[in-house]
Amino acid sequence: MSDHPVLGQTVLDTTDVRRDAEFYRRLLGLVYRPGDEPPAEGEPEKDWLVLRRPDGGSALAFQQVERLTPTTWPSHDVPMQLHLDMVAPDVAALERHRAVAEELGGTLLLDRRDDPDEPLYVLADPAGHPFCLFVG
Repeated sequence: MSDHPVLGQTVLDTTDVRRDAEFYRRLLGLVYRPGDEPPAEGEPEKDWLVLRRPDGGSALAFQQVERLTPTTWPSHDVPMQLHLDMVAPDVAALERHRAVAEELGGTLLLDRRDDPDEPLYVLADPAGHPFCLFVG
């Protein structure tokens, strides 16, 4: 028995669970939990989806909500509340990952690619959740 609970996954609220699950599935190379794959034509969409790492480890989940106020970051009117950090091994990979994120519907919020200490992008997913992509 452990003295601590185990972190299962990070859950993101969204007004479109499939759109956001697909964004992160394709961006991060994740897989759907069995039963959470896209439904057959005419079947209803779920309001809760889980993505896992290919090795089966926990990753992200998405919960349907009626409305969501996107962050206004870098303005503090509506703070980030939560964000994900993603690490690239080098600047070339950083650029590739940024391009993929934008192709998938992500939006660039901050460009610090020229920072000599920590090249960094801050992007938002299609629902407006911010995430950092940096060389680490």
